[in-house]
Amino acid sequence: MASKKNRSSRGPKEAPRRFKKKTSVLTIEKVEYVDYKDVDLLTRFISDRAKIRNRRVTGNDVQQQRDVANAIKVAREMALIPYAKRVSSQRTRPSRDGDSRFDRGGGDDRREGGREGGRGDRRDSEEPTEVAPDAAGGDVETQEDEA
Repeated sequence: MASKKNRSSRGPKEAPRRFKKKTSVLTIEKVEYVDYKDVDLLTRFISDRAKIRNRRVTGNDVQQQRDVANAIKVAREMALIPYAKRVSSQRTRPSRDGDSRFDRGGGDDRREGGREGGRGDRRDSEEPTEVAPDAAGGDVETQEDEA
């Protein structure tokens, strides 16, 4: 807790900022009952990552926010609204050791110049297997020799 000496050294007490209270979408559209099946209305109260927006952002009062939150939770349970949405922002990060971590194709060049005992290919000791169809119609695994 701050002492009186510290409080008085902050300067003259300023009036708190006045802001315009947001009006709720529910009061503007005169919605009496928030239905969980009304997905268009409920999506106005969730963010782009499917999180429920708080009262300060939406302008709802306590009862409206409680009704909206319960309706969103029921709609999620009924699979009308997703629990979470994936954000498709691809950021390219520079690799630390010059080896591209995101390029998983090719495998051979990673094995030859890769790290020993690291997160290399798990099939280092095995020969790659190829599935060839059998004459009888079944599948037979054959060993392919690398030259």
